[in-house]
Amino acid sequence: MGKLDSAYKTIGEVAKILNLKSNNKGILSTHVIRFWETQFKQIKPKILSSNRRYYDEKTINLLKKVKFLLKEQGMTINGVKKILNNEDSLKLDEIADKSIRAENLKNKLLNISNKLKELKNGKKNAR
Repeated sequence: MGKLDSAYKTIGEVAKILNLKSNNKGILSTHVIRFWETQFKQIKPKILSSNRRYYDEKTINLLKKVKFLLKEQGMTINGVKKILNNEDSLKLDEIADKSIRAENLKNKLLNISNKLKELKNGKKNAR
């Protein structure tokens, strides 16, 4: 049984949601989120016992927007700050959500394609 979508998430869970992985080892990169916290005043996790960070749904959506603008749109940190400080930034929420959904779909299709190739190669080897 998983957490409710409205439940607070740990920094590791948020890194997984955002699919932030280190290029070298494929491990989740939580340091990126911590860095973004220092750059964007809007990102405010709840910090509870022993300095553990907890993120609500609103903050996670903000992190998705930041990732979309930085990683997919190629914007600078200063550019993203200007957008986040502007009232029109809400229009980008819809674009970012659609992009994230498309990326998830792309990953699922790649996984299916790879499984089909494995099955096809397995049948060739069995002949």
